[in-house]
Amino acid sequence: MEDAPPVLIHIRDLIFSSKVVATARAINVPFKVVRDASKVLETPGKRLIVDLNVDGTLQTAIDWKQRHGGEVIGFVSHVATDTIQTAREAGIDHVMSNGAFSGQLETILSR
Repeated sequence: MEDAPPVLIHIRDLIFSSKVVATARAINVPFKVVRDASKVLETPGKRLIVDLNVDGTLQTAIDWKQRHGGEVIGFVSHVATDTIQTAREAGIDHVMSNGAFSGQLETILSR
């Protein structure tokens, strides 16, 4: 993972993705946006940020973590309790609500 970007961003919502990208640029954190879910597994990185609100992304995040061993940060609607529980049980490193993720975005990207 030496040449892997510190942060991979897999967020299908363009407005939310733009916010994450703008924040990463503002604090000079190298990143790579991977829009196509099928490309996520092929892309190494140190940290994956993923929107767990989208069907199939939880399994993509689990598979990516198993393959690349990086940290996974997933955000999800606070009312999606089943997804939150499943993600935590599957070993997703950080599972947080959309609001908590937005509020801590700069800290999340810079660590």
